[in-house]
Amino acid sequence: MIQTSSKIYIAGHQGMVGSAIARHLRDAGHQNILGLTHHQMDLTNQGQVEDFFAENRPEFVVLAAAKVGGIHANNTYPAEFIYSNLMIETSIIDVCYRYGIKRLLFLGSSCIYPRAVPQPMRENALLTGVLEKTNEPYAIAKIAGIKLCESYNRQYGTDFRSVMPTNLYGPGDNFHPINSHVIPALVRRIHEAKIRQQPEVVIWGSGRAMREFLHVDDMAAACVHVLSLPQAVYQAHTHPMLSHINIGTGLDCSIRELAETLKKVINYSGKLVFDPGKPDGTLRKLLDVSLLKKLGWTHRINLEQGLIDTYRWFLAHEGEIRA
Repeated sequence: MIQTSSKIYIAGHQGMVGSAIARHLRDAGHQNILGLTHHQMDLTNQGQVEDFFAENRPEFVVLAAAKVGGIHANNTYPAEFIYSNLMIETSIIDVCYRYGIKRLLFLGSSCIYPRAVPQPMRENALLTGVLEKTNEPYAIAKIAGIKLCESYNRQYGTDFRSVMPTNLYGPGDNFHPINSHVIPALVRRIHEAKIRQQPEVVIWGSGRAMREFLHVDDMAAACVHVLSLPQAVYQAHTHPMLSHINIGTGLDCSIRELAETLKKVINYSGKLVFDPGKPDGTLRKLLDVSLLKKLGWTHRINLEQGLIDTYRWFLAHEGEIRA
């Protein structure tokens, strides 16, 4: 049982997801939250991770740290994506076992599922087909993280859990116009076009691809919910070799619909132009979240409300774009 006094280490506490989880825990009264920046501890360095655990002895761990990016970044830096994520996972998960951590929550990604799989994607679709090639290295690393958790549970009786979030967005996101995910990239590009009075914004792909989006504050709430479940409840709803849980809304929209909603939120009067010569990625990615609902959690923030919140954060932190 997690107490408000429990020592909780969040790997990646300054990232979008990790910082949201830390906020959610603090709002619930947790004050004993640990986190180090990348400059303070390199999570790919097993020696540094070992030293941190030996000194601080956390009771619970949330592994939210990862090297992430959109289609362009995944295509351009495949070696970095698979290496960095594998090293982070092996360093953290193994040391959690050796130092007797009470419970670990590993955060994966919906890209673990095959490219051609029935929609919405159920947890048992894992390893049933070929992955989407544009993010295969990242997906392989995340699958390895799930299997590391399951293998330690099976061999050593640990309580290591995995959640697979859908596409996330919200305050604290990376708003780089090229290397970021679709929502923050579009926020910046449409905002820049508005400020510079550009007549159109060109968007990668046909606009037909369907995507599910979850606000990061909802993601944080879901993570804390799963982390807090009694071990007997978690085990009763999962399988030792199929133990991950999808986290999402169960709702999706087309990239075109997303862009039109952002155009409205940002109050941009220009034209949206789609470039079908650029990759769409998987044409549909929708998670089946029935298991999560059985466990007592459902999302609260609708997409337009979440995009308004995200744009406000962007304006406050990164919106200084000159014409």
